[in-house]
Amino acid sequence: MRLRLQQFRPRIGPHEHRVVQPRQPLRHTSLRAPEPIGLLLGDHDGLNRLAGLLSFAAYSRHTIVHVPLRDGLPPDEGVGEPVDLVVAHHTLGLRPSKWPELRRKLVNGTSLTVRTDEARTARDAAAWRELWERPDSRDGLRHATHARTFFLSGSRDVFAETAACFAYAAGWGPQHKRVVEGRSALMTALPTLVQEPGGGHPLEVLICFKPYPPYAHFRRPGAESRLGAK
Repeated sequence: MRLRLQQFRPRIGPHEHRVVQPRQPLRHTSLRAPEPIGLLLGDHDGLNRLAGLLSFAAYSRHTIVHVPLRDGLPPDEGVGEPVDLVVAHHTLGLRPSKWPELRRKLVNGTSLTVRTDEARTARDAAAWRELWERPDSRDGLRHATHARTFFLSGSRDVFAETAACFAYAAGWGPQHKRVVEGRSALMTALPTLVQEPGGGHPLEVLICFKPYPPYAHFRRPGAESRLGAK
């Protein structure tokens, strides 16, 4: 997949950071923070680009991926606080408390085009799933919500698995019959969020497909060819 991005090089003290954003907003995609259930609602374009962005993040250890989802159209379902998404390798050590200062410095970006390798992403996602089945596996998605932003940190392989989840939702979501009526379809969830100590309801972020209105523009794959066959 080819991704068109904006690249920024903000500096805090002696440290320079690399931050990228989608060049065009994901207008029909939104994210609600998990309290304890979050909701990521997107159309095919949004979910497909999120798959590409997570794939890019998986192999960019020194890059912060910022997806300003609050800039899109307000969703017509779901509860909870609308938030942006930030993805960074855990080895980068990004602290959510530092993000507001970094975000204010995201000015004068430069254009960047990158390509992702879906085959490599699929291999690393499969490797993560195999390892996760072992009793001693600890490679989950660390997360936090701060400053109207949902932060995900993790390793290359768990980011690859997250990319695969978005790709699955983008590819199979349009197949659901009721989406032509404007209804959302629950596809999957973010893989294995690290849970907070103390028990309680497990934190989850559900991933749902939903076409954007007006729904007359949307046809499930194959619908046109069947209509033509008549």
